[in-house]
Amino acid sequence: MDLFRGKYRISSARLANWDYGSNAFYFVTICSKDRQPYFGEIKDDNETQYLASLRATIIGGIAADYWGQIPANFPFVELDEFVVMPDHIHGILLFNKLADSGWQINKFGPQSNNLASVIRGFKGGLKSFATTNGIDFNWQPRFYDRVIRNSDELNRIRKYIQGNPANWILEKDNRENLYR
Repeated sequence: MDLFRGKYRISSARLANWDYGSNAFYFVTICSKDRQPYFGEIKDDNETQYLASLRATIIGGIAADYWGQIPANFPFVELDEFVVMPDHIHGILLFNKLADSGWQINKFGPQSNNLASVIRGFKGGLKSFATTNGIDFNWQPRFYDRVIRNSDELNRIRKYIQGNPANWILEKDNRENLYR
């Protein structure tokens, strides 16, 4: 018997019929729980929005370090643009499996060597560090991803990531703007 008859089912945010273990560029955004600014704060350097940067907390610095270690744990992953913001992380990952085993439609069950397993490893490692060191920190349960389809899109996303700290001052999601 279907207890909720599909009424409370959350639809997948993933691209239908895409093999998330296949070679491709992936744009990923991972948010902290309730968009809490656990990673630090954006400061204007030189009174201009074009030189803004993150003043990282301990967990913000460790997040950057752990992101840099992804290829050590997943050798088929190459890192591209990346930024840590006060309450989220943006990054581009390139999956480059030399011996690609062929296309597989996503399926329910254990996941390994795909985007979900990479992000799970990153998020789990950072949460474990925070817990072990008594640092208040939690992740939002899900993450956003986009399969990058061409070089124009890749370049637009790179520019977006590079400009994210400068745009933070103007962002509507910036908690500091809510009280101005």
